[in-house]
Amino acid sequence: QVQLVESGGGLVQAGDSLTLTCEASGLVFGNYAWGWFRQAPGKEREFVAGLTRSGTNTYFADSVKGRFTISRDNGLSTVYLRMNSVKPEDTAVYYCAGKAYSRSYYFTSSWKDYDYWGQGTQVTVSS
Repeated sequence: QVQLVESGGGLVQAGDSLTLTCEASGLVFGNYAWGWFRQAPGKEREFVAGLTRSGTNTYFADSVKGRFTISRDNGLSTVYLRMNSVKPEDTAVYYCAGKAYSRSYYFTSSWKDYDYWGQGTQVTVSS
């Protein structure tokens, strides 16, 4: 059975940094592209960052570009989201999600296309 477990969320101050971790099990990690999404109260789920199966290509929402980075460790079946210079508007529940692809360079930022989801981790940024 597939499990995605996020961790690393918490309460931080504006300008701080934190790293979210998503550990996957029950699937062949290397066959998946991975994305991080977030959802704030009363708002729709939105794409934050993602990377392809190969990890060569990364993608970011404009709102986080230059502040967040995403990486993967295939040996640990883990994907990371490094969040620098966080802002109060980054406050949300953050989810990781995986989508299986046959090609190493395919990617989608549409949350509806993803196959598996974690339970989410809360990030709260105080001003």
